[in-house]
Amino acid sequence: MKRFVQIEKKDATLAMAHIYVGFIALALGGLAGLLQVLVRSGKFILPAGIGYYQVLTVHGVLLGLVLTTFFILGFQHASISRTSGAYSGKSRLLGWLGFWVMLIGTIMAAVMILLNEATVLYTFYAPLQAHWIFYLGLTFVVVGSWLGGTGMIIKYISWRKENPGLPSPLLTFMAIINTVLWIVATIGVAGTVLFQLLPWSLGLVDRVDVLVSRTLFWYFGHPLVYFWLLPAYMAWYVIIPKIIGGKIFSDSLARLSFILFLLFSIPVGFHHQLVEPGIDAYWKFLQVVLTFMVVIPSLMTAFSLFATFEMYGRSKGATGLFGWFKKLPWGDARFTVPFIGMVAFIPAGAGGLINASNQMNQVVHNTIWVTGHFHLTLATSVVLTFFGIAYWLVPHLTGRVLTKAMNKLAIVQAIVWSIGMGIMSGAMHIVGLLGAPRRSSFSTYGDAPQALAWIPYQVAQAIGGTILFIGIILVLYIFINLAFFAPKGEEEFPVGEKAEAAERTPMALENWRIWLTILAALILIAYTVPFIDMIQNAPPASKGYRLW
Repeated sequence: MKRFVQIEKKDATLAMAHIYVGFIALALGGLAGLLQVLVRSGKFILPAGIGYYQVLTVHGVLLGLVLTTFFILGFQHASISRTSGAYSGKSRLLGWLGFWVMLIGTIMAAVMILLNEATVLYTFYAPLQAHWIFYLGLTFVVVGSWLGGTGMIIKYISWRKENPGLPSPLLTFMAIINTVLWIVATIGVAGTVLFQLLPWSLGLVDRVDVLVSRTLFWYFGHPLVYFWLLPAYMAWYVIIPKIIGGKIFSDSLARLSFILFLLFSIPVGFHHQLVEPGIDAYWKFLQVVLTFMVVIPSLMTAFSLFATFEMYGRSKGATGLFGWFKKLPWGDARFTVPFIGMVAFIPAGAGGLINASNQMNQVVHNTIWVTGHFHLTLATSVVLTFFGIAYWLVPHLTGRVLTKAMNKLAIVQAIVWSIGMGIMSGAMHIVGLLGAPRRSSFSTYGDAPQALAWIPYQVAQAIGGTILFIGIILVLYIFINLAFFAPKGEEEFPVGEKAEAAERTPMALENWRIWLTILAALILIAYTVPFIDMIQNAPPASKGYRLW
């Protein structure tokens, strides 16, 4: 029997604890999403006095924040332990401390939403005012993630000290880049929650500066997208090559693309605020330019991935322009499911360019087009890749194997998901161009002709959302099987090796002084003057509103 490198059992338990919470969030958040699209079709009314916006808040918070953060931290703990060796007692302690603090914070926020005390949606924009326990719960989630991230960084520093002059394992390096991105980005949301929203909801101050609060949120809100995306890139760059039997095209290119994502993902929040008064057009333009810089590492990634696929196909005797395509292991869910996610990122990325363009944003801003884009990026490219990771990671961590039956069902699940998302997201994009708003319940707006024209698309969203919910049931069934019922055995944690002809990785790519200095400079250039302007020319702050 072939022996695979196994993660230390204590580290596997830590990683699985995070993943369990992530999949519970998927179940509850997915149910909320189903209710949401059914209500928006105009054919369904929520029972028991449950509000549409309450369900919308549950869906956004559980899937956008809880599922992603817990799964990503679990995956990164496992990746670092697998490639850099077992955690020290200190790193493991911080990992568990972070997990429990995050879990307590999640429960606090969830209880407030379920009690209808925090129906402020996923973005929790002021001047909508939630109960102070909701904001304290969010603070706990952020602080807990910092503790877990610190455990990862301590392990990385320890590896570097033990291996001077050597580049760190690629998967570890990528996990640390994503952790640093998260810590720097969450300073913004921690700032607005701790110093604005929490004192305001406690009644310590009467009013809140809405523009400052929203700007701090989007300082965090856009890099959050890359915090979701980079673990998918980790799988695409490092794990998929091993699964298909190929090699990593370029270790150096992979590291450089991650550094560029770190540099260009944070100082770009204004492209979410292009219609926001109070921010000078010059600074919006600067951040739009920085936003488009993210295209560079995205294209580098696309080139690297398809170069890997082609090199593998050619090694198997493929000829012609696309002959390599047939040689890929389409029957292996560990490859096929993330590959569908990669393909979905092509239209998702194109939609992102539209959203970030100053002129075209005026057409789609605050329409359900944006929600359709969001579901292509996070709910397809990222989430399908996470499912693909879970199909080998969960059995690896639990000492079981991915059976042929579960492998086949996983491919069926991905197809069901793709069909449901194609219908739902496609309808969202089209009706968004017809002016249908996002964040709104069903309404005919007094039987306005324009609003009546939206209804068929909203019915299509409900059909797509129902198919997606079937996809959620399938993935939960697979997850439970792999965690508790699959046959005992060894499942590989696949980690690719770089190609023999690849250039040596320059150590400058791990010179953190250079990259963190550039990052700090970009953030200061993008935000210092606008923040001074916001504070000096602040309009009267707003009291809190509860509209539910």
